[in-house]
Amino acid sequence: MKQVVQNYKSGELAVLDVPVPGCKPGGVLVRSAYSLISTGTELMKVSEAGMSMLGKARSRPDQVAKVMQSVATNGVPATYRKVMGKLDSYTPLGYSLCGVVEQVGAGVDDVKVGDLVACAGNEHALHAELNWVPKNLYARVPDGLAPRHAAFGTVGSIAMQGVRQGESRLGEVALVIGLGLIGQLVVQLLTASGVRVVGADPDPGRCELAAGLGAVACGDPASATVETAVAELTGGHGVDQVYLAAGGGSNQPVELAARLCRDRGRVVDIGKCRLDLPWNAYYEKELDVRFSRSYGPGRYDPEYELEGRDYPIGYVRWTERRNLACFLDLLAHGSVDVEPLVSHVADFDDAVETYQRLKDGDLKAVAVLFRYPDQAVETAEAAAPAVAVPAVKPRGGGAATPARAIPTPVRLAFVGAGNYATSMLLPHLAPRDGVVLSTVVTTTALSAANAQRKFGFAEATTDLDAVLGDPSIDAVFVVTRHSSHAELARRALLAGKPVFVEKPLALTEDELAGVLAAVEESGNDRLQVGFNRRFAPLLQEAKRRLGARTGPANLRYLVNAGRLAHGSWYLQQGTEGSRFAGEGGHFIDTASWLLDSEPVSVYAVATSGNEDLQVVLRYPDGSTATISYVTTGPAGFPKETLDLVADGKALRLDDFVRAAVYDGGRKRWISSRLPKARDKGQSAELAAFIKAVRTGGPMPVPLESLVATTAATLAVRTGLAGGAPVTLARAR
Repeated sequence: MKQVVQNYKSGELAVLDVPVPGCKPGGVLVRSAYSLISTGTELMKVSEAGMSMLGKARSRPDQVAKVMQSVATNGVPATYRKVMGKLDSYTPLGYSLCGVVEQVGAGVDDVKVGDLVACAGNEHALHAELNWVPKNLYARVPDGLAPRHAAFGTVGSIAMQGVRQGESRLGEVALVIGLGLIGQLVVQLLTASGVRVVGADPDPGRCELAAGLGAVACGDPASATVETAVAELTGGHGVDQVYLAAGGGSNQPVELAARLCRDRGRVVDIGKCRLDLPWNAYYEKELDVRFSRSYGPGRYDPEYELEGRDYPIGYVRWTERRNLACFLDLLAHGSVDVEPLVSHVADFDDAVETYQRLKDGDLKAVAVLFRYPDQAVETAEAAAPAVAVPAVKPRGGGAATPARAIPTPVRLAFVGAGNYATSMLLPHLAPRDGVVLSTVVTTTALSAANAQRKFGFAEATTDLDAVLGDPSIDAVFVVTRHSSHAELARRALLAGKPVFVEKPLALTEDELAGVLAAVEESGNDRLQVGFNRRFAPLLQEAKRRLGARTGPANLRYLVNAGRLAHGSWYLQQGTEGSRFAGEGGHFIDTASWLLDSEPVSVYAVATSGNEDLQVVLRYPDGSTATISYVTTGPAGFPKETLDLVADGKALRLDDFVRAAVYDGGRKRWISSRLPKARDKGQSAELAAFIKAVRTGGPMPVPLESLVATTAATLAVRTGLAGGAPVTLARAR
């Protein structure tokens, strides 16, 4: 299928061939009929992409701050790879469309194949021939409403949420500053609510359009027209509400709002304009400044948007989806008219040219629609009228799959192509001799296309079954979200493939048992989990210099994990597990490798709502390892520090930048080859896995160790719940 994309680094726009997205549970696959260009938001994004790197940095200081924090935490090389990987990727455009349901996912019962729906979301309602849309981001189009009008649903919801934030009442007077697409819709919604509206915009054509759609008066904000109209309508008191629907760097809108708003009036920011509030003016009138967040309640909440968990109507009357459905009803009943806003309708194949004309100013428009291939449009138009360590059993429960040597090159498939895969794994594999990146599988079409372009995969697809059934694939990498690891690893093992699965291997004891059952059934134990720290060159050298020990050891591992950004999928504990369940295996595996043993008991205590943990592991020879996992530490403090003391010797690791071994009163430093470069072992780990696949030799880490580490990680949750140590049965 085709999709409109942009490279944020170069600014290039393209209509790209990408795989068809899969139809996941909880949503529907929609074939687009019309999609709407947001001439404000999207053109701002397009313009930013055309800036120099310095210009991009100036326009997004929030992102610059994140980059600097990443440098402090992960070092320059890793941060550079991550940032450049994001910049030099195709990003999607679009967030408002109307189309026909082509496939219905499990758990969806409110629409059927052939229904016409309006869709929302900058990750789901894209300028693409097909989109997967979760349940709370679509609404069925009322009978009789034309698809080209229903495509306005998302921007209509944005305008509607702004009006709701203004709490307008019958008979009030409102000022709308900025009469672009959102402003024009705000004017109509207010008028439909019985509010008299004054519009302000420097463009005479937009003023004329707003007046024709219900505004009492409109004019240039720099002229006396607007101020005179407000004085006449309000008896000199000022408007009850001001809606800021303008963009740009001028502070004139907020200054005009203060001048023309009544005492204790409301100012609602809907657009993205400069907000240097003149303190005296806002203080003296005690103005109520409010922000309108996109489509309404539910926005930016992954449980609502992705998992389909609705808010009870008794507590949240107007959600994203209810706003969308309400706006469609207003369109269907003629209370709002979007046809006068349509400046241009372009064929989808002409998308690049259309964007360029808008950017250059050759095409002056309030709203532009993309019209998709005839078959989708015709279908749409026709629809409109209508806790113990599991034992590792010997292989052989099913047909044995003996390890075999593979003639070079080794052909790999990647399931998942997110940030970690593209910044920490694929850059090490793509240039490696004897490796072919055969197929990348994702549920999101564009991420697969990006990975194919950047790393040279021969194919990109959303069809996992086809990959697992392909005899030419020699090994499968599972680099998806945590909740899917166990099931995907299980399926790949049953297909007879060697599997590299990123941590964690499992989030529950049942998931871990399912993976081991697949090993027993298939006879395939060719499994590696991405516990990379034991492969770090600095730590390997430090362990070598420390030498063998004869007595028990004490190990202390401080992990300064830091706070997660709002909206991170790591915070979705209901589906993705706790942070420690997701990444704690890294630190338990490192401790067990340094101590050359597997833990026999786990004791855990928590502070700060179970985010800050103290985990004590006990080993058969009396050794102990204490892992302090904290989220409340300072940003500038090292992320990982480790100390091991045994037999009168000590090992110290400072954030994978340098290490020291103390022996007999001497301290010997070991430093990273590059100052502040943190090699946490990914490259060496991948090399060991590829070698094992190619030669048929043993996996880099024994299966028993992977299972023991996973079981110990899961036991932390059990220990926290019970408040007592958890004894781990030894794997047999």
